[in-house]
Amino acid sequence: MATNAASRAPGVSVQGLGFLVATSLMWGFNWPLVKHLVTVLPPFSVRAASGLIGTAIVLAIALARRESLRPPRGQWGRLCLAAGLNVTAWMALTTLSLLWLRASETTILAYTLPLWAALLAWPLLGEKPTLARGIGLVLGLSGIVLLVAHEAPGDAEIGAKLPGVALALAGSMLFALGTVLAKRAPVAMPPTALVAWQTGLGLLPLLLFWLLFEQPDFAALDGFGWLALVYGGALAFGLAYVAWFAALRRLPALVATIGSLMAPVIGVLASVAMLGDPFGLREIAALALTLGGVALAALAR
Repeated sequence: MATNAASRAPGVSVQGLGFLVATSLMWGFNWPLVKHLVTVLPPFSVRAASGLIGTAIVLAIALARRESLRPPRGQWGRLCLAAGLNVTAWMALTTLSLLWLRASETTILAYTLPLWAALLAWPLLGEKPTLARGIGLVLGLSGIVLLVAHEAPGDAEIGAKLPGVALALAGSMLFALGTVLAKRAPVAMPPTALVAWQTGLGLLPLLLFWLLFEQPDFAALDGFGWLALVYGGALAFGLAYVAWFAALRRLPALVATIGSLMAPVIGVLASVAMLGDPFGLREIAALALTLGGVALAALAR
């Protein structure tokens, strides 16, 4: 989510590490759950329903903290743009990608966003690319190619994956654009209230699409499906962002950035355990290359 610059703690806080681990667990485990849900319900219905739960929880927390919910005058455009990029585009495109990709594949592709943020920061923020960031980009792209390529070159599976790959990368790139624009022109609001506004506004197009074009049969959900839907809303969409901001307030930015890379690792391992996604040498190498590239692009100065 786009947010104001978080205050940075001078040292590593045990409490901050706890919030960071909790955030990574909540986000990581959500990917295989969403993959399961889109096999039963239409994709926008899945995200809209869980998003309503998450937005209600974040809004309740913001009210409990007595944060001001009034957007600053003249910043509605920034707020709507952030919601469109960081919620609507991210949620819609990455969820649609799961119709073509395994949960583990979408997880790795989605977390390439620091690569694209590093590229976009050059024209938009004047941050010239460094050698380390260039190496990070090459590593990350190598991981993507390895992930997409099937064990047997020329196999039809490569072409079958391409729509999902394009959607996942587009969602990641647009989220990165929202992050860079927020750094250039942040919305001056308390973090929890800002998340509540972004999720609320960002969900509107998904809700509209759900009501006009999708016909979800929520009765088709079994107990695990309902648990997955509530989990995605209450934890991954709601409490995870609150925990993330709490971690940022207590940890140095370097520690928080490195720690956030636990989320895709957890997502891949959870997909293997819950959905039976393959996890051989190719998947391990793709994950290592992509995350190594992401780390270099995010941390290089």
